[in-house]
Amino acid sequence: MSGGVDSAVAAARAVDAGHDVVGVHLALSRMPGTLRTGSRGCCTIEDSLDARRAADLLGIPFYVWDFSERFRADVVDDFISEYAAGRTPNPCMRCNERIKFAAVLEKALALGFDAVVTGHYAHIVTDEHGNRELHRASDEAKDQSYVLGVLTTEQLAHAMFPLGTTPSKAVVRAEAAARGLTVAQKPDSHDICFIPDGDTRGWLAGRIEPEQGSIVDRAGTPVGTHDGATSFTVGQRRGLNLGVPGPDGRPRFVLEVRPRTNEVVVGPKEALAIRELAGARISWAGLDPVASGLTRVTAEGDAWAPFPCEVQVRAHADPVAATARLAPTTTPDGEPDGRATELVVEVDEPLFGVAPGQTAVLYSGTRVLGQCTIDRTVSAVPATAS
Repeated sequence: MSGGVDSAVAAARAVDAGHDVVGVHLALSRMPGTLRTGSRGCCTIEDSLDARRAADLLGIPFYVWDFSERFRADVVDDFISEYAAGRTPNPCMRCNERIKFAAVLEKALALGFDAVVTGHYAHIVTDEHGNRELHRASDEAKDQSYVLGVLTTEQLAHAMFPLGTTPSKAVVRAEAAARGLTVAQKPDSHDICFIPDGDTRGWLAGRIEPEQGSIVDRAGTPVGTHDGATSFTVGQRRGLNLGVPGPDGRPRFVLEVRPRTNEVVVGPKEALAIRELAGARISWAGLDPVASGLTRVTAEGDAWAPFPCEVQVRAHADPVAATARLAPTTTPDGEPDGRATELVVEVDEPLFGVAPGQTAVLYSGTRVLGQCTIDRTVSAVPATAS
């Protein structure tokens, strides 16, 4: 119970369904803020008090579990190290993957509970064989299946999302008000919880030692300097301070961050178009595509035949039709290196501004198939074209 309206109503519905419900608030910082500012911040002392009041109204036991050390190691430190490596991570994905449906679920099962219930807008469907599938919520505008794409088959077996079939957030707020829950009109939180002021660049500057380096074009020609490569992200336009104008006079965008050489690569907007992405950190939300009958193992037995799907690379992005396959990882020259297997996704129409570190979630209609953390991308525009 985060202290918001969604988790409060989810708990209420679990009680109504006849479950033995215990409310748990996660303390994710040893020094939480005491007050929220509108939608800024979360997991504050105020939030824990709101959660406790909701639990009291529902007549359920309430506890605060301290996961601050685990959260710092698995989410905050991971966020810093990913940026230091020139990648763009999604901390909400890591929190769901490593805290809410790993650390919390492990503790819950050890204590004898059957499931973790959250206020996420997503829907679980059980097929005729008893297999559980993760699907989009009925309210597409509030759908949160993307950030749950990291859930595994085992985690889905012990997850409940009572809000998944609710037609809109307005219905949830009205229900909360009717139940007398004081959080009925509480604003949603939209920022990274450990960076409530939204200044990610400033926050990182205090944790990653900046080092001046070069901004180069796609040919490697210096066109400016920067005060720290890790403060840039793919797709960024502002704050480049380039000393050399583009050959066509148009704005240039960050195409790549190279922490090893401390370089930031810039180029035209069209060079942000991606035709292929791939990642080796893969998980399946339920049966994998082979077990689901969406594809088959190739005759060689070391890869999958390509299968149609849709891919989504941001929480609120539109899915794009694509073809996916499993294949051996490759060297920079494109040759198989045999070290691991990666999920390769070729999109039917270009995606823009995709960065390593982001999460690519695969769908088949409303069903979430699984995900990978993006390790590499292939531009739709060759370097020689710009």
